[in-house]
Amino acid sequence: MGSSRADAADAPGAPASPPLPSIPEDLPADAWLELAVAADHEAVEAVAEILSRVAPGGTTVEPAFELVDEGLAARVDTARPAIVRGYVPAQDRAAAESARATADTALGHLRAFDLRPIGPLELRLVREADWATAWKSHFPVLRIGRRIVIRPTWRRHRPGDDDLVLALDPGMAFGTGLHPTTRLCLAALERVADTGRMRRRGGGPARVLDVGCGSGILAIAALRLGAASALGVDVDPIAIEATRANARRNRVARLLKTQEGSLPSGKPPFDLVMANLIASLLVRLAPELAAEVRPGGTLIASGIFRDREPDVVIALTAVGLAVVERAEEGDWVALTLRR
Repeated sequence: MGSSRADAADAPGAPASPPLPSIPEDLPADAWLELAVAADHEAVEAVAEILSRVAPGGTTVEPAFELVDEGLAARVDTARPAIVRGYVPAQDRAAAESARATADTALGHLRAFDLRPIGPLELRLVREADWATAWKSHFPVLRIGRRIVIRPTWRRHRPGDDDLVLALDPGMAFGTGLHPTTRLCLAALERVADTGRMRRRGGGPARVLDVGCGSGILAIAALRLGAASALGVDVDPIAIEATRANARRNRVARLLKTQEGSLPSGKPPFDLVMANLIASLLVRLAPELAAEVRPGGTLIASGIFRDREPDVVIALTAVGLAVVERAEEGDWVALTLRR
């Protein structure tokens, strides 16, 4: 209790960090340094956060998956490690060296807790022309729930009669459909729509709020499932741009508005609110989230690590929300609540 990460890393018996890889001496003018780490799927969020601190070129997560349906779809394999990548401009070799060393030190502190397997930091030189599109190979067509299909814009998919296909270009925004928290949200959203709960009190189509909209995938899915309108809010301007672009791709731009910032939204309460955040944010924003839901309306809350579920339930029920459904995938939990 009370020890810092540095203390833990220096503690007797703490696992030693692997040797630092070297940066090449001669780097082309358009070179980027790719920092890559293999991590257990439950450690991905922490590793991605570390790399994002030093990688101005952005980060990506490549989950392990197997192709199914004759290669037209994929299933994520959580038993195998994901690859987290961050991109650092290499023109300034001293800055690249500093970024590499900072990331390696932070990863060493994380490994010291010995909670989940985290591999060594690996380096690869990437030319800018290749890097701009290389990450696209890590995003397959993905089926979620009964009929939702996430199709990256650069892939082809032959839809079935009941498929609801969402064309998505995640760019640098979170929300690809590959992470369990997003899949849980989409599946819960489909169940809400199938049971007729995505409606206004008077019976018309729902007004929807997507808190932390990322790529806009949840708001777009809600609109395609019958919502009348949606508002996506996010503190990240990159996410706002990604949401707008994806709304245009899915021909719902007229119905999906965006707003940079957090709660309160400044709008009348919504019929359905979706919040795919992290547990600490859900706890902190519980009063604001409840205020955004109309009486009788629904909140879908995801991004909850199983160990933090009791804290989230306590916070949300204390502000007048009642849990009506719970779903889990691995160590992640999503809750559907009614006000």
